[in-house]
Amino acid sequence: MEKAMIRLRMSTQDAHYGGNLVDGARMLALFGDVATELLIRHDGDEGLFVAYDKVEFLNPVYAGDFIEAVGEIVKVGNTSRKMVFEARKVIVPRPDISPSACDVLEEPIVVCRAEGTCVVPKDKIRK
Repeated sequence: MEKAMIRLRMSTQDAHYGGNLVDGARMLALFGDVATELLIRHDGDEGLFVAYDKVEFLNPVYAGDFIEAVGEIVKVGNTSRKMVFEARKVIVPRPDISPSACDVLEEPIVVCRAEGTCVVPKDKIRK
């Protein structure tokens, strides 16, 4: 099945709560971007995200963290595409050392998992 991954750094604009904590909805937005790429690769169309069946927020994300969001199509229906997603923290800032210091984590920290369904209208499927 198709797989996709994006990696980006959370900025202070992503921080929604005190202590530079990033809103969990930001992970869902990343999953939406991954889903779009998966649908384009699989069907040649962006399709539509219709539902999350399950979402688990497992660890906090802060401004400055680098997040890797991955997704995979696990089931293909007539027009529906069942997907699974995982977001992992892979780099963390180290302001205790200096304002620009960061550490690459030996083991990524899973921050969010989700399952969802997307649909590509039949007349839009090109592959």
